[in-house]
Amino acid sequence: MSAVKSISGRGIPLRGSDIDTDRIIPARFLRCVTFDGLGDSVFADDRAAKGGTHAFDQPQYEGANILIVNDNFGCGSSREHAPQALVKWGIQAIVGESFAEIFFGNCVALGVPCVMVTPEAAAQLQEAIATQRQTHIEVNLEALTVTAGDLTLAIAMPDGPRQMLLTGKWDSCGQLVANAEAVKATAQTLPYLGWSA
Repeated sequence: MSAVKSISGRGIPLRGSDIDTDRIIPARFLRCVTFDGLGDSVFADDRAAKGGTHAFDQPQYEGANILIVNDNFGCGSSREHAPQALVKWGIQAIVGESFAEIFFGNCVALGVPCVMVTPEAAAQLQEAIATQRQTHIEVNLEALTVTAGDLTLAIAMPDGPRQMLLTGKWDSCGQLVANAEAVKATAQTLPYLGWSA
């Protein structure tokens, strides 16, 4: 199992509240058989409307892995394709004012921490990244801080999901593999399974 204690790298600012899952990955891309390739289509309609000026099209943010957003990010539908598309693009952590509950849970299931900051802190981070594009950022789940260069700000995350990430218990497949013998032993005691493990 893989614990997630801190994520470091570069940031990408995405300003605006109530960015919903249909904007993150439009519905026409949900027909895919696997999530592979979804990263290329993340924010497809927003990017087309902005004619190359969207943050996800800017060369200075290529390779960024920490997304800085505003209020109610990931609202709308429960589609798991939205966090999957962000992950396939390269996002490993999201810092924002608030998140839609289902989007937040889908991110935790992928090992992607969604941490909360005040509106003022979100604006500070977005401005710091926009003006100093190579700023090193670290989201530290143990210390509950986000640093961007010389700027250090408090973050918040509900304790349950935070502990799941810190201990690696977010990774359900990893837990099954790590406890394979216990799974087999339990399966052998179940009367409705007619096969032996």
